[in-house]
Amino acid sequence: MSSLGGRHLAALSELACLVADGTATRRSQLAQATGLSRAAVAQRVDLLVARGLLVETEPVVTERGRPPLALQLAPDVLICAVDLGATHCRLALTTLGGAPLAEAVREIDINEGPQTILTAVHELTGELLARSDRPRAHLRAFSIGVPGPVEHETGTVIRPPIMQGWDGYRIPAFFHEQGFRQHDEASVTVLVDNDVNMMAFGEYSHRRDSKHLLYIKVGTGIGCGIISNGTLHRGAAGAAGDIGHIPLPGHEEVLCHCGNTGCVEAVASGAAIAQALREAGLAAKGGRDVVRLVSEGNPVARRRVRLAGQQIGEVLASLVSFHNPDAIVIGGSIAQLHEDLLADIRGVVYRRALPLATRSLAIETSALGERAGVEGAARMAARHLLSPDGIEKLLAQPVH
Repeated sequence: MSSLGGRHLAALSELACLVADGTATRRSQLAQATGLSRAAVAQRVDLLVARGLLVETEPVVTERGRPPLALQLAPDVLICAVDLGATHCRLALTTLGGAPLAEAVREIDINEGPQTILTAVHELTGELLARSDRPRAHLRAFSIGVPGPVEHETGTVIRPPIMQGWDGYRIPAFFHEQGFRQHDEASVTVLVDNDVNMMAFGEYSHRRDSKHLLYIKVGTGIGCGIISNGTLHRGAAGAAGDIGHIPLPGHEEVLCHCGNTGCVEAVASGAAIAQALREAGLAAKGGRDVVRLVSEGNPVARRRVRLAGQQIGEVLASLVSFHNPDAIVIGGSIAQLHEDLLADIRGVVYRRALPLATRSLAIETSALGERAGVEGAARMAARHLLSPDGIEKLLAQPVH
């Protein structure tokens, strides 16, 4: 392991993060941003370059002469970002700096259990590495979002309502059994979080102007990721944002898969809308069919989606009064309907929440769409790898 002290590691982390964010990409800019002397910056940058974490690109010669060398994160430190949903799996292989290398999407049934699903993830990771012509030794992090509550520190799934067979399963242990161990020369970090937290972090990273953001996923279920003052808020046990099981008055007869009745997820999610449409005689297996029917102009489907928008808006109006966000971002499969869903959400929120809380509130659909999960997972992994602890690991096991 590295023998560097905590302060030195913190300084190295700060420099690497400034380069990662694009805030400072030259030595002079790093000195200005950190307040360190040019000599101190040079010493730290040289170390990061020597250990394979930073590279200096050759400048383009212009009529005004040769500009300073530009710094960027090394392309040989790789991250596998994984977004697991109830019915889909999306993987993205990226560099530490976020450059995309390869991607894959597969339909799954999350209820097939952890061994089946994670084996598929492992196999797809191998395919992405092969397609990118990259060795497995370059992979330094798995970052995985799952559609259920997670104990973030251990990567353990805790009593998930829609993930049969996953309760108590420690996801990092699976990858360690595949040879991605934490304390050997092939060390790979495995991060696990709720999928909506990943999406919220991805959306926030894409739009840094929103420091207080709620990301609402409306898909098979309904969930919320919370960004508070630029920081992902997980709560005391990682259960923050589980809004799908907030009860809606007047729907006490609707049984939710969590065991309670009247939950907004049981009334207004993609799965709930599809069920209502089936009862009306329409062919609607899930959220994708709901989107198809609305896109085709089916009046029954459109009315049902607008009603769901009002019901979701009732819950969000309370969240706005409580959290006072500056942005609510709607994502998930049903968010593809844009105005059909947003119009009624906006109407209820602006009518029910206090004017001060809604004065500068933006309610929009996700700019990242279906890629919000893998974008957030990749950025979360990069932040972890570039933390002082992460930097210490990478320096101890340089990639060349």
